Amino acid sequence: DNPDSHKSMQLLRAIGFFRGNILILSATIGAGIFVSPKGVLKYSSLNVAVSLSIWAACAVLTLISALSHAELGTTFPISGAQYYFLKRSLGSSVAFLNLWIKLFTHPLRLATESLLLSTYTIQPFYAGCPAPELPKRCLALAALWSLGLLNARGVQTVAWLQTVSTLAKMTVLCFICFTGIVLLGMGERENVARFENALDAELPDVSQIAEAFLQGLFAYSGTSILNSMAGEIKNPGKNIPKSLITGIPMVAVVYLLANVSYLAVLTPKEIVSADAVALTWTDKIIPSMQWVISFGISTSVFSTMCCTVLSASRMIYRASQEGQLPFIFSMLNKHSCPTTAVSQLIILTSIVIITSDLINLIRYSGLALWFLRGLHMIGLLKLRYQEPNLPRPYKVPLPFIFGSIAISLFLILTPLIKTPKMEHVYGLIFIFSGLLCYWIHVHLNQHSVSFVKVTCYLQLLFNVSPPEDHNEGISTEKSDLKVIFL
Repeated sequence: DNPDSHKSMQLLRAIGFFRGNILILSATIGAGIFVSPKGVLKYSSLNVAVSLSIWAACAVLTLISALSHAELGTTFPISGAQYYFLKRSLGSSVAFLNLWIKLFTHPLRLATESLLLSTYTIQPFYAGCPAPELPKRCLALAALWSLGLLNARGVQTVAWLQTVSTLAKMTVLCFICFTGIVLLGMGERENVARFENALDAELPDVSQIAEAFLQGLFAYSGTSILNSMAGEIKNPGKNIPKSLITGIPMVAVVYLLANVSYLAVLTPKEIVSADAVALTWTDKIIPSMQWVISFGISTSVFSTMCCTVLSASRMIYRASQEGQLPFIFSMLNKHSCPTTAVSQLIILTSIVIITSDLINLIRYSGLALWFLRGLHMIGLLKLRYQEPNLPRPYKVPLPFIFGSIAISLFLILTPLIKTPKMEHVYGLIFIFSGLLCYWIHVHLNQHSVSFVKVTCYLQLLFNVSPPEDHNEGISTEKSDLKVIFL
């Protein structure tokens, strides 16, 4: 009798406080700090003081938003908590709209990270000139599919990789930060000059500041991973807020010091024109270290991609359990991984990688992300009013909730009002077309016998089974909340 046959087929609570911090560092520190400095400086009108101020402000806004969203993951400690929360507070149509947007923004983010990884890996082979596009895209696809196979091994294997890769990325970033501090401490005129006259530079307008915030906040966007994986975190009521309070300030300090180091070595124009900012920085300081820095950054971005896959696949898994995606996406393999959900994400991202522009990808995904965060806060207020007695292990102060709503409105409405473009109109049409798709695919969808057969064939192909604990500890009774700790 095989002992594995008696294992409970469900997601496992295997992430504690330490691994929660590792996940935040892995998910947040990655593509952002190596690509966003270019965008932040561009939309700050190459103003150094404004650029650094925006990085600091982004850290504060991220902490406020993350702590506000932590109430979702602690009140409903299940995987894909944001999706489940929206369905419960604002209804199925809004939850489907969240799903509709995330099915596009998650592949956009993952494609950005894949292309950045390939750029940093290949660039040392093409010293002095940009790397060709075809090899970059091929390597990005290879890394992406390797990541899919790794995730199929389960969250514990991924958590082990995160611990190792986080040490590698922190080593690289600490080297960059320390070198910048030393150069400024030496007081050489060339290194200090950019900071001495920073306040005399041109100031950006309000719409440019909003765009710069979107670029900077992209670098912090991985902080929502703990809510996405709340069903796999031990004692989520305590560990989710504690991990955010300790993890985000660490990320903020590293980001500020890294930007100071970039600016101590490179001019703002050099940063904006560089495809790989850290490699351009290394080439000016220690050219012989370019391979080491390139490897460290590639490892960093790979671990961030891993976290993105974890987060996105749990959202697809939850939507499938709630009946808004085919049931096959909620089935698990023997490693307690939703393999089919991971496979769908990898396929969608592969399509995005074929044609993309990094800065535009960040802008589009950033607008959609903050639109959803605003919806989450509105739902949070509504649920507090409708269900005041619902058990809440962690309760965020109301000013944080209203602050998050104000941030979302500023980032979304300012570009639309000050500098309206057709791409903004296309974005709004795309967002609200999700409601039309909801009406067509949910209300008019008829499950045919042939579709059931396809599900059976896919189940055999991926060797997956339905989870035993469908609700993962969430009672269908609104007044009752139970958490199962494994």
